[in-house]
Amino acid sequence: QVQLVESGGGLVQAGGSLRLSCAASGLTSGRTFSMYAMAWFRQGPGKEREFVASINWSGSNTYYVDSVKGRFTISRDNAKNTVYLQMNSLKHEDTAVYYCAVARGPIDSSLQIDYTYWGPGTQVTVSS
Repeated sequence: QVQLVESGGGLVQAGGSLRLSCAASGLTSGRTFSMYAMAWFRQGPGKEREFVASINWSGSNTYYVDSVKGRFTISRDNAKNTVYLQMNSLKHEDTAVYYCAVARGPIDSSLQIDYTYWGPGTQVTVSS
């Protein structure tokens, strides 16, 4: 059973930065972290979960929702089975629970249906 554990969330003032990490474990024999695209999603108070950023298996392709372009950067370290989300210039509207997810294959997507495993989430709160 694949397990994902997010970390790095917390309380930060508007304009500040946070770096989220998501460590994956439990891949079945013959499967490696580098075979799968990864993504970050978030769910703000009273809102539906939404796509934030994705990265393909090698890290050569990334995609962002318009609201975070230029402020957030997704990256991965396949040797550490970890994906990151560097968040700069944080805004109050970035307040949400952030989830990482493992895709069904190597190609990244913005659609939740294309992701099979999800972490429990980490809270990010941006004070205005």
